[in-house]
Amino acid sequence: MSVGITPLLDYEKLDRIAEQSSHAYRNATPFPHIALDEFLKPAIVQKILDRFPALKEKPGQTSDVAKTESGKLPQPNKRWLSNQAGVDHLIRQLYWELNSAPFLSFLEKLTGITHLIPDPHMAGGGTHETLRDGFLMVHADFNKHPNFQLDRRLNVLVYLNPGWQEEWGGDLELWARDMSRLEKSISPIGGRCVIFTTTRDSFHGHPHPLNCPQENTRKSIALYYYTNGRPEGEDASPHKTIWKDISELPDHQ
Repeated sequence: MSVGITPLLDYEKLDRIAEQSSHAYRNATPFPHIALDEFLKPAIVQKILDRFPALKEKPGQTSDVAKTESGKLPQPNKRWLSNQAGVDHLIRQLYWELNSAPFLSFLEKLTGITHLIPDPHMAGGGTHETLRDGFLMVHADFNKHPNFQLDRRLNVLVYLNPGWQEEWGGDLELWARDMSRLEKSISPIGGRCVIFTTTRDSFHGHPHPLNCPQENTRKSIALYYYTNGRPEGEDASPHKTIWKDISELPDHQ
C-alpha cells in the first residue's frame, strides 16, 4: 500500500475558520483581512527554517533596487526568491498545498472571492527575508499579473519568526484607505498567517527599520492569488506598486 504525503496544513481546522470567520474577514477594517495563529505548527516552522534558503547564495533571488518617484529605496535590505526549484522539497510542499484545490476552497469560503487562480510563476512571491535596518515602505501592490494580466485579489503571508521580540519592530501595518492613519499592526510571529484582500488602496507594509540582532532576520513566505476580472465597481485599470512614504504625512513629520 502506498503512503501519501503528510499534510502540513490542518484542513479541517481551516474549514471551521472559513465558516466561523468569513463575516469578520469581510467586514474587517481598514480592508478585509484576518490573522491566523498557529497556521503552521511550531515544529513545522522550525523544519522550514532549517531548510530556508540562504538567499544571497541562490540564483534567481531578487534584491529590489528600483526607487520610488522621490528617489528612495522602498525595501532596502530585503531579498526574496520566487524560483520554486531553488528551495527545499518541504518548502515546495508548502507551496503545493497553498496552491491546492482544498486551500483555494478555504480561501473562497473565507473571503467570498470565487474562481481564484494560483500563480505558478509566484511573481513577487516565494521566500522573503529582511535584514536588520531593512523595511518595506507602505504600499498597495501591483494589480495585474505580469504574464497573464489576471487581476490580483489576495495576499497570503506566512511568518517564520519564532521568538520574535516586540522591540525588534517588523509589524505588518495596515493603513486606512486614504492613508490618514495606521489602523492595525500585526506582529510577524512564527506560524502566523495573514490573509488580506488586495485593491488599489489596500495600503500595508512594515515601514520602520528593523531593530533585531544582526543574526536575526524577518522571514516569511508569500503567495498571491488572482481572478479573471474584478467585481463591478472596483478599479481594474493596471497599475504598478503604489508606494507611500509615511514620513511625508503631516502626523509623521
